[in-house]
Amino acid sequence: MLKVGILGVGHFGKNHVKCHKDSKFKLIGFYDIDNKVSEKIEQEFGITGFPSYDALLKEVDMIDVVVPTREHFNIARKAILAGKHVFIEKPVTSSPEEALELKKLAGENNVKIQVGHIERFNPAYLSIAGQVKDPKFIELHRLGQFHPRNKDVPVVLDLMIHDIDIVLKLVSSRVKLILSSGVPIISDTPDITNARVEFENGCVVNFTASRISLKQMRKLRLFQSSAYLTIDFLEKESEIVRIKNIEKMPDDPFAMVMDMGNGKSKKQVYFEKPEVKSSNALLDELNSFYNSIVNNSTPVVTIDDAYQALKLAFDIMKKMDTLEA
Repeated sequence: MLKVGILGVGHFGKNHVKCHKDSKFKLIGFYDIDNKVSEKIEQEFGITGFPSYDALLKEVDMIDVVVPTREHFNIARKAILAGKHVFIEKPVTSSPEEALELKKLAGENNVKIQVGHIERFNPAYLSIAGQVKDPKFIELHRLGQFHPRNKDVPVVLDLMIHDIDIVLKLVSSRVKLILSSGVPIISDTPDITNARVEFENGCVVNFTASRISLKQMRKLRLFQSSAYLTIDFLEKESEIVRIKNIEKMPDDPFAMVMDMGNGKSKKQVYFEKPEVKSSNALLDELNSFYNSIVNNSTPVVTIDDAYQALKLAFDIMKKMDTLEA
């Protein structure tokens, strides 16, 4: 059994502690720079708090990194050089260049990295991802309420990067054009941002992310030939609306039929509600990393995936600087 140590047991790190109690890994302990937080976690979960990162690193096969983004690179680098596998919460690093360096080091030291783009494991996404075929237009909204703990990174890296990763998984094409804008309302960096990204294959994607909204929203709407697909990541629901050509009117009096106006062509609308299986996405992604290590297979979310998402996120932010100039 692979032994894991958690680095950082704050707000989100605590969720990792809970999941590792049930994951395939053997939870050895954790390290957190805050002694009061460490004492509380030790008492609540009955696990060992180590006196230093170095002490924890010696006892484990994998480090689960759940600390502020600015610390990801140095912490992961140290683990990789020690021959340890690394799970890193998103965004993977503070810059695309740092992500590339981790990718290089992981290859040289024969260790695996998985990045916590958790929406890849959202059951609503999984219920519909296989139905996406050459999307033409995608619209995404990710809105949340303000939390002071998230103000150290721009909203593009805090929230939008989830949707960027999903889009890059669904659209098999290179980026052609980026238009973006964002404004700071509460923090020193943009708290609400909109970006339009056009791909070389013609697909257009419109991203909106806000961390100053009164209500939460995490939705994707996707249009492709003869179909409209939706995902509600928050409510874990999905739906597909299909349009098919018909030659004659159906017998069903409640069937939804569109007359295209030429006197001959008619299309019928079909509604599908895919089955969304109940699951714990965080536990699933941790277990998937365990499987990739044991089976020597490629992690579901690779360091290269995370690099590509981070690079597009930085390109979007650079365009905002251009617009402001």
